[in-house]
Amino acid sequence: MQKFTNSNGSKDLTEGKPMHLILGFGLPLLLGLLFQQLYNMVDSIIVGKILGVNSLAAVGSTGSINFMILGFCIGICNGFAIPIAQTFGAKDYDNLKQYITNSAWMSIAFSIIITTIIGLLTRHILTWMNTPSSILEEAYIYIFIIFMGIPATFLYNMGSGILRSLGNSIIPVVFLVFSSLLNIALDFILIKPMGVAGAAIATVTAQAVSGIICLFYIIHKYKSLSFAKKDWKFNPKHALRLCGMGVPMGLQYSITAIGSVILQSAVNAMGKTIVAAVAAGIKISMFACCPFDAMGSTMATYGGQNIGAGRLDRIDQGLKDCVKLGIVYSILAFIFILLFGQKLALLFVDAGETKLIRYIYQFLLGNVIFYIPLALVNIVRFMIQGLGYPTFAILAGVCEMFARGIVGFFLVPAFGYFFVTVASPIAWIFADAFLIPAYLHVMKKLRQAHPDFLQPEQISYSPKNTLRIMKKIS
Repeated sequence: MQKFTNSNGSKDLTEGKPMHLILGFGLPLLLGLLFQQLYNMVDSIIVGKILGVNSLAAVGSTGSINFMILGFCIGICNGFAIPIAQTFGAKDYDNLKQYITNSAWMSIAFSIIITTIIGLLTRHILTWMNTPSSILEEAYIYIFIIFMGIPATFLYNMGSGILRSLGNSIIPVVFLVFSSLLNIALDFILIKPMGVAGAAIATVTAQAVSGIICLFYIIHKYKSLSFAKKDWKFNPKHALRLCGMGVPMGLQYSITAIGSVILQSAVNAMGKTIVAAVAAGIKISMFACCPFDAMGSTMATYGGQNIGAGRLDRIDQGLKDCVKLGIVYSILAFIFILLFGQKLALLFVDAGETKLIRYIYQFLLGNVIFYIPLALVNIVRFMIQGLGYPTFAILAGVCEMFARGIVGFFLVPAFGYFFVTVASPIAWIFADAFLIPAYLHVMKKLRQAHPDFLQPEQISYSPKNTLRIMKKIS
């Protein structure tokens, strides 16, 4: 095992101090997410500065539907990674190899089906969302090209998910940094002559290149797994378990995003100035929220490896340490946004757009005040997923959808922009009200099912033990 992890950068998260492991695994993830959001921001910055407010509003108006569809794809890939992390933690390499290969087959199938269906429905979806007619065509061109890149989304996220499950959080970041720089370079080349289509083509191309490089790395560096011809055969049993983890996680993203779509529809009805303000505010917020996303991904791998290895004794401590990090960052982020939020708005619009800058700043403040509840949403939800209970993630997503739906349908039309700024915080609080009791329930259930796993010295690493764990947590 030690030779395997040292030879290709993989990490065993079942041994050592949780705080050190979380920081060591999570910081590279954070760097990658920051670069990912950087090139997402650059798209909007260049569009806003070069093409103007209308084009910025067009790209921004697609944000929620983008999150709903691509979030479903990313969620599926993250779900596929959980059985891989569990079998890796249990040192069950036969099942590990079959989960990896079957995740590839399932990713191909899902990418073809989703791309075809969504491509046909894109224009109808934008119409249903009350997209203003003045920006409808640009919005359609941008998001249609993004959706045609869904196979690239699957390719990168499947590859990076496999690497993270094996404890390697550094290499995906290297590829993502390269992809980000490529995306930025293509933005400068393509946006001025091609408009919003250039921004979309740059994003899809950069992600495709990153995914291809990631795939070649896995094939070259993980020769020690010794994939045989039989490992590449489609296995219905493994495919079913992958879908049992992947589809619920994908639905969790999409169900959450349904509330965002409802909210975006309410925002669209308020005019292009508000649409542009929310678009810029969301871009900045997504950048500021990268640490929470990194914490969530870390908890999914940490939980998956430790439950796979039977290290139930380490799970609570890992969660507590990660929550401490989330609280500290939330306080620092609040101070930063309070002091520099208006200056950040100038990245997207000219200084003369005073009303627009004020709206962006209000949006940022309304979100950052509630970052501690957001930290809990990501940390607890992904830990539960890593432990093998994806259904709870769906239910948490339903809570968020319900909250954003109420705000979008009733509170925004009745009371205006203030409730746009606090819609997500209300959703986070609703989700936490469900997730915290859910986590306590899961841990109680696991302790009752595995009393012999409470002490580290009693742990048995064997394929037979692994199968018993998988049956219990399925």
